[in-house]
Amino acid sequence: MRLGLVGLPQVGKKTLFSLLTGQSPGHERGAEAIPGFAEVRDDRFEALVDMYSPKKRTAAQIEFALLPDMDTDAERNRTFFKLLERVDVICYVARGFEDDTVFHNAGSVDAIRDIQNFAEELELIDLIFIEKRLERIEKEKGKKTDLQTAALESAVLEAMQAHLEAGKTLSSFELSEEARLIVGSYPFLTDKPVVVILNVGDENPTDLPDGMTETFAEKAFRLIPVSAQVEQEISELDSEERTDFMADLGIEAPAIDRLTRMCYEALGLISFFTVGEDEVRAWTVKHGSSAPQAGRAIHKDIERGFIRSEVINYQDLVSLGSEKSVKENGKLMQKGRDHIVEDGEIHHFLFKV
Repeated sequence: MRLGLVGLPQVGKKTLFSLLTGQSPGHERGAEAIPGFAEVRDDRFEALVDMYSPKKRTAAQIEFALLPDMDTDAERNRTFFKLLERVDVICYVARGFEDDTVFHNAGSVDAIRDIQNFAEELELIDLIFIEKRLERIEKEKGKKTDLQTAALESAVLEAMQAHLEAGKTLSSFELSEEARLIVGSYPFLTDKPVVVILNVGDENPTDLPDGMTETFAEKAFRLIPVSAQVEQEISELDSEERTDFMADLGIEAPAIDRLTRMCYEALGLISFFTVGEDEVRAWTVKHGSSAPQAGRAIHKDIERGFIRSEVINYQDLVSLGSEKSVKENGKLMQKGRDHIVEDGEIHHFLFKV
């Protein structure tokens, strides 16, 4: 899972990137994205590590890409937006804090205005792509042998065009299976999940401005308030102090935890685990994956030679205390090819190739 951090200058992108990945972005690198990685923190994974004390622990990873500063001039952002084609989730960082010592490109702090401008730019990029594609289809009409496919593609693109011009995103545009085969690989930005990270002040680090949720409901943007300043303070505390500090501020979990959960939900992802004395490992798969498909996340041979999977419910393992107790209580399940993996399950795959 690759998350792209994007936003105007001085909104807190670099601070958030450092907090999330533990690395400094350093100096600007022109039009390149700066990569960084972070462990996906999961209390269930930590509990399994404590239970097994393995030689190796491997948490799921999340990749961040810190993109260059945007400009208030949409025309100058076009080339830069090509970088967003390579991310799975667009994380737009908007400024919600007031500070006279920190300039704002537009001259004033207005998060709703900035988010709306960003949404319009994404829509414009998709509209430009559609327009160019329609022009190309028209030019190639005489050369194409499959005129029926060309006609269907034109009809779908024109419907998408109208959808965007109505102020909607392509994430809410329904495609038939036939149409998806034709246009599904196109790099539409408004078809990607968008998470808006509102960098707020330290006075109300868990609050969104009035009306913000309603304003962007139709676009299906996910909104999360984060105070980079407060998160910086949280990162410098030990475990006990951190818990008390967050409780006093009404923060349920650090930003990385909340952001990860939101992005997993946006992409329809879940986690399952493999355990043992050698290694405890978290794996990420799509919601609705069958047991063989989940096995493929480990190695393609597991999917190819799948026999069955021994499955333990996480809560059963925690409450009973050991795999031995799980077996003795008849809670170890034998699942076949049609088993749909559930979030948090523990799997031991049996396969032969």
